[in-house]
Amino acid sequence: MDKFRTIITEFIVDLRAQKLRAFLTMFGIIWGTVAIVVLVAFGMGFKRQMSVNMHGIGEQIAIVWPGRTTKPWQGFGTGRSLSFVEDDIKLVRSRVSNIKAISPEYSRRTVARVGENILNPLVAGVYPNYSDMRNVIGEVGGRFINQPDIEHRKRVAFIGDKVKEFLFGQSDAIGRVVYIGEVPFTVIGVMQKKTQNSSYNARDQDRVYIPASTYSSVYGAVRVTNIIYQITDPTIGEETAAEVRAALSTRYKFDPSDKDAVWIWDTTNFDKFIFYFFLGLNIFLGLIGSFTLGVAGVGVANIMYIVVQERIKEIGIKRAVGAKRSNILVQFFMETFFIIFLGSSIGFLLSFGIIQGLQFIPIKEFVGTPELSMEVVAITVIVLMIIGLIAGLMPARKAANLDVVECLRT
Repeated sequence: MDKFRTIITEFIVDLRAQKLRAFLTMFGIIWGTVAIVVLVAFGMGFKRQMSVNMHGIGEQIAIVWPGRTTKPWQGFGTGRSLSFVEDDIKLVRSRVSNIKAISPEYSRRTVARVGENILNPLVAGVYPNYSDMRNVIGEVGGRFINQPDIEHRKRVAFIGDKVKEFLFGQSDAIGRVVYIGEVPFTVIGVMQKKTQNSSYNARDQDRVYIPASTYSSVYGAVRVTNIIYQITDPTIGEETAAEVRAALSTRYKFDPSDKDAVWIWDTTNFDKFIFYFFLGLNIFLGLIGSFTLGVAGVGVANIMYIVVQERIKEIGIKRAVGAKRSNILVQFFMETFFIIFLGSSIGFLLSFGIIQGLQFIPIKEFVGTPELSMEVVAITVIVLMIIGLIAGLMPARKAANLDVVECLRT
């Protein structure tokens, strides 16, 4: 403990004696720390915002549409149009193990009316699990469609936030009646506002959701518009899509490899793109910051070499009175460590201030805002440790290996 206190005391004395040199040395570490933290944090924030934008449509989901056959199969020719029914949901669920949730989706555009306010939204008939799959979350005080609504074919509606805004304005919509066509429906929930950069048919904010059973009874619908499913393991999304086609091919008699017969939009493919794109981007940004910090480390090493030259006589005296090589090594290594520790601590504080300041700039919806996560901190600390080890060890070894006689003679 006494040795450590002595090292700190000598370090403080040296800082006071060489204030300008100490400041310039630490400034490089401060600037390098700010560079790597802010750059990597910006990359993380950009990735997170892209993920949020993309997952507005749902997470780990795929949408299935019936198409037209383009390959002959078992005596059937090409050009046959396919269509789905609700029983296909049970068929796919029983045949494909990677499916976590699945729902049919009936849809059509129909007039919705509240008093004199008239809108033409997309009305969709779905199952209760649709809410979790598509991130369609209700505001406080309301709810989404549930199983009793399906079983009793209730005339209830869950509406998008833009639909609510147009039909009801600023007043509360829950519990009120909206006419969809000529049929009255009771509003049971309003969707929370969300970011959604991708969609099909219509954005969720412009939709009205009713129970699938109610939809089929009110409109006499037999054929579903599309099927939506959520998978458990997104790494095998393509294999799962192939299994879904194979399951449907047993009922509709088409070639399972005919992708035009059943068209599947697997959103997990974009997840893979995001992962690899931002992995490369963050590595690139991290390298830029690391090079900046590396240059600062070279500056620290050079300064410590100068310090060793200036203190040759001190080193010789310490060795002459019994100090070991390891004592000299630890002393100069710790001094380098203190410089890097102080510089990086100031750098982290400045980085935190910059990141917090950027939260107020209106760029979040486009490129996100920098995010100081544990990953960013861990990357920076690892780089600092490597640079500190290299920058401190070499001058410290030189000081420890100096000849005692030559030091005293100097």
